Amino acid sequence: MRTALVSFAAAKTSNGVVPTAESWPTAELILEAAANAAGDPQPILQILAEDAYPPPTPGNGHTRELWELLASVSVRDLSAARALEPHLDAAAILYEASIPWTANGSWAVYAAEGQGMRLEAEHVGNTWILNGTKPWCSLSTAVDRALVSAHTEHGRALFAVHMRDPGIIGVPQPWVSHGLHRIPSGPVQFQQIRAEAVEEPGWYLQRPGFAIGGVGVAACWFGAAVGIFRDLLHRAESREPDQLALAWLGEADRLLAAGASTLKDAATLADLGELGAVQAYRARGTIAQICERIIQLHAHATGPAPLAFDEPHARRVADLSVYLRQHHAARDDAVLGKMLLDQRQKGDVESW
Repeated sequence: MRTALVSFAAAKTSNGVVPTAESWPTAELILEAAANAAGDPQPILQILAEDAYPPPTPGNGHTRELWELLASVSVRDLSAARALEPHLDAAAILYEASIPWTANGSWAVYAAEGQGMRLEAEHVGNTWILNGTKPWCSLSTAVDRALVSAHTEHGRALFAVHMRDPGIIGVPQPWVSHGLHRIPSGPVQFQQIRAEAVEEPGWYLQRPGFAIGGVGVAACWFGAAVGIFRDLLHRAESREPDQLALAWLGEADRLLAAGASTLKDAATLADLGELGAVQAYRARGTIAQICERIIQLHAHATGPAPLAFDEPHARRVADLSVYLRQHHAARDDAVLGKMLLDQRQKGDVESW
């Protein structure tokens, strides 16, 4: 039986086809490939590399459907979602910058910073040249193109590059985690790489779509948590649960209902042009906390056997545990707290 799709609107699962912005024909192919991916992102990347259709973008009236697609892919395989999400993020960024989409090619977005690593961009003649090292470049050897942030004399800016350029060289770094172990994410050296600027320095972080993209990642986390819940529910149905097992199942259901509502509300704000940094931090933090608790609830209810002997479940937990660390826990809450105080000083703060 095909895995049910994730619906935020009703805070429950749906067996129907997820509608996507612009009725993206590729969505069904991606869902089918994810169901059989077993931790391998290559089937998804192959579909994206051959896709002739512009991907859907958030903030245009169909954000909920787009995030439901990400969550539904994540239920099937989180590595598949980890390959899809940055491709869709790149499409959203290029759309926001009014840059036409280039069909037939997979995309990534590399905007992380790392201690001792720096990527510089120099304007030479009519082009930009990138030199230096960029950390956390997931699937750098597998994608066709990428949007990369680099430092200029006027601040950080975003650039489009062709990842097949021979001057782009991965830095060997063993990935020892079992989570997302087929998503290589090490540093990459850029040596005299020609690049195309995407808007002005500072635009990438200040644009309205930055907050929306951050919640899109949370939709992937949520989908994986739904997968863990479905396994918990199946195990509860397979034998008579005691009172504790019922309590853990009930709590997990309650948390997922709250998470679905959170993502639905955030999607509505995104389509209204009202999803700012405060709302995005709230949504991401809420979903991250829910996902961590779902992992814990499953472990408490079922013991060590699923983690030791059930490969799909163990892989999903390991993948989600690594992916969740894109959220910075209390540090992100501290950022949220700072924003709230700054807004209060300006006389512009929501009242509870």
